[in-house]
Order: sequence, then C-alpha cells, then structure tokens
Amino acid sequence: MSAPVFVDANVLVYARDAGDLRRQPQARAWLEWLWQEQLGRTSMQVLSEYYVTVTRKLKPGLPEEQAWDDVEALMHWHPQPVDRATMARARAIQARHRLAWWDALVVAAAHEQGCAVLLTEDLQDGALIDGVRIRNPFAHSVQEASAEPYGAAPPPRRGRTAKRAAQ
Repeated sequence: MSAPVFVDANVLVYARDAGDLRRQPQARAWLEWLWQEQLGRTSMQVLSEYYVTVTRKLKPGLPEEQAWDDVEALMHWHPQPVDRATMARARAIQARHRLAWWDALVVAAAHEQGCAVLLTEDLQDGALIDGVRIRNPFAHSVQEASAEPYGAAPPPRRGRTAKRAAQ
C-alpha cells in the first residue's frame, strides 16, 4: 500500500489504553507501521477527540502533558482542518450514506487528504465511502493491509468541493 492511511481516534486511543490487552498491541503495530512508512494521516477533529478521551475518559488516563506530546507528534501527519470544504463534503457524505455526523466528517477528512484507507472500528469493515476503503484495524493485521493492492487514492478535490459549497 502506498497511498496515505487515515487514522480515526479510536485507534489512537487504543494504542494508549493499557486496560485493553487485545486492541492495544494491534493499535500500536498499526501506528508503528504508519510512522515507519510515513503514510499516517488524521484530522484536527480526531486529535481533539483523542486528547479529551485519553485525559478524561480513559482509566487510567494519561497526564495532560503526555497526551499533548502525542498530539504534537501527530501534527507531523499534517492533520486535516475542519474547514468549509470538509464540512460541505461531510454533509454530502452524511446525506448519501446515512452516517452519523462525526463519522461523515472523518470520512470527508480522509478523502480530502487523498487517503485510500480509513482505519476505524466505527464503520462497516470493507465499505467504500466516497472513494475511501474502511478497514477495521482490529480485524486485519498490518501485514495483510500492507500487501493489499489498494492503489492510489483519488486525489483530493478541494477546489471542486469549495465551489459547490459556495453555490
């Protein structure tokens, strides 16, 4: 796989969740591979959700400084901002696929970044939404995914989306 891979908050959270002995090693393996291959992508929405979850909901939670260090490191993935074009694409995805708003916003951000794959356990594994293949990272190994012939993702279409949103 050579196209970027979008990582949802649940994968980031499980990588830090010492209480989930099944998912933590899988999430860590995915993140390690994405860092090594320089394929990881995410969004500002995901980073915000991650920070709140690991500092306030995870038991035991992370200290705020450690969580912020994680967020700072993930800034190297150039997180997609929640801007007008991303919001407009999310609304279209929500209406077309009947997704929850936050899920549609994640798919839109993945598409805007040209990702072929979205790693999440929140959507149907294998589904293709707006050109982005959904993969449950806890149902597939890193080795399986790296061998899959996804090809290149569709290029981001920010200009066209922004024009449609303005009309």
